Amino acid sequence: MIVGGHRLASTGLGRATGPGGVIYPPEIPCFYGASGWGVVNDGMSSDAPVLPEDPAILKAMIAALQAENAKMSATIRAHDQLIQTLRLRIAKLKKQAFGKSSEKIEREIEQLELALEDLLIASAESATTPADDDEADAALEVATDDIDAGKPRRRPRVSATTPRERRELDPGSCCPDCGGDLRLVGEDMSEMLDLVAAQLKVLQIARLKKSCRRCEKMVQAPAPSRPIPGSMASAALLAWILVSKFDDHLPLYRQAEIFARMGANIPDSTLVDWCGRAMKVLAPLVDRLEADVMASDLLHADDTPIRVLDRSLKDRGLGKGVKQGRIWAYVRDPRPWAGTAPPGAVYRFAPDWKQEHVHGHLAQTRGILQADGYKGYAKLYEPDPHGTPRLQEASCWAHLRRDFHDEWAKTKSAIAREALDRIGALYDIEREINGQPAEIRVAARQKLSAPKVEAFFAWSESQLTRIPGKGDLARAFRYGLARRASFSLFLTDGRVAIDNNPAERALRPIGIGRKNWLFAGADTGGETLARAMTIIETAKLNGLDPQAYIADVLDRIHDHKINRLDELLPWNWTPVAVAQAEVA
Repeated sequence: MIVGGHRLASTGLGRATGPGGVIYPPEIPCFYGASGWGVVNDGMSSDAPVLPEDPAILKAMIAALQAENAKMSATIRAHDQLIQTLRLRIAKLKKQAFGKSSEKIEREIEQLELALEDLLIASAESATTPADDDEADAALEVATDDIDAGKPRRRPRVSATTPRERRELDPGSCCPDCGGDLRLVGEDMSEMLDLVAAQLKVLQIARLKKSCRRCEKMVQAPAPSRPIPGSMASAALLAWILVSKFDDHLPLYRQAEIFARMGANIPDSTLVDWCGRAMKVLAPLVDRLEADVMASDLLHADDTPIRVLDRSLKDRGLGKGVKQGRIWAYVRDPRPWAGTAPPGAVYRFAPDWKQEHVHGHLAQTRGILQADGYKGYAKLYEPDPHGTPRLQEASCWAHLRRDFHDEWAKTKSAIAREALDRIGALYDIEREINGQPAEIRVAARQKLSAPKVEAFFAWSESQLTRIPGKGDLARAFRYGLARRASFSLFLTDGRVAIDNNPAERALRPIGIGRKNWLFAGADTGGETLARAMTIIETAKLNGLDPQAYIADVLDRIHDHKINRLDELLPWNWTPVAVAQAEVA
């Protein structure tokens, strides 16, 4: 019996190789499946059962195996179709994630993503042949080429700074056939991604005591400062705990389970204490960071809800003892216009949505504020007694576009579709000038975008006379026309972005975190969350590993002069090893 091709010869099951493939002994059971002949192998033993000699029984076995293969193929096809459907649905929901009822949409996205993940794992598990990462990537890119929401499996991208460990497989120095000397003519290199598991270790600080032989004076090195005086936690451990909780959104009780597997029983109460005291150590640095960012003359602002426990609301609010607070994000990001200031993000917690909180956050801020239409900003845009407004409003075209998109998704309105196309043309121009200096941006906008903006608002006014005045489409037009000046500000100031996406991106970690923690434990918990995210997200905006950065800062801050605290800000920070090398 001849089965397959020459690739099967390496299995060792064949007795001879002929021009048509590998010749297998008659005792090896075979079947004909969707991809041709194959060998039945239980994967556990080489003692295969002997096939019956009756041709009728053999035909029945083949038919049964073909039917089973067909059923499995149908199941896989059904899984693939469902995966494609889920990807499309998730993509559509993500486009609406910042619109009305965003919390319901986020919950649906979470459920669909979990279902999609399970299906993808099941699909990978049922694959009959292991695929090379590169081959799988190419195949999936072809299969999902027309799916905007496709998330094909990709070959891992590993940073050039990741350590490499070389393992050489040397065939020896003598030829296995003739015994002659071997010479090196080249090598075949492949890579595997490995993981060095986290491991706790105990640092034993031994301070040797010595006495002078002459005067008997006792001499001992001073004890090094600790991030938390009297605590066993090192700076690296505290940084891991903070980043795991506030960036990876891993609750402390889960961290305690991880530490237990490593051999350390750390009570939850101890982890809570370490978190709180570590954030207290970082508080002066967070204050300096906040003051620097909030003093900027151009800020993006946005907010998102967060559930907060409140024992005074046992029978009211969102549920038993739960109220809705807010997390505000204020972002400085001059990178799109090649500005020199470093990027930064400040998060503030508020127990409710009252405008007084925003007024307090922005009390010292002057310049331009890019935000949505939240009514609490209105007083900040009003002119002072000298006729100059404290803040100038810059509106978000993405927010306006979202309103038209929602209308088009519901009704397939041709007017809404045209509005989307007109706004899309502005974004096409923005993509070409992103990262250019402000002067180049404003020149391009005056030449290319200004006529389109003028035409858009003229067209909007004409459309209002043709559609029902109380509909969502009319409401979207009125929203844009009422803020025509703020929507046009980006045409005259190259620093102003076309939308408020930097602030919306800054709030995404909150949405991700809500999948792991349902609510903040109290108002103070929300404030701690905001401060922790301020330092972590600003470190990430400046291209730093937040864990390495926080570990180094916690290790140095007690011995650092308070009047040189700005040296530890993310955009000024230099690792201690690099700093020492520069001094040397």
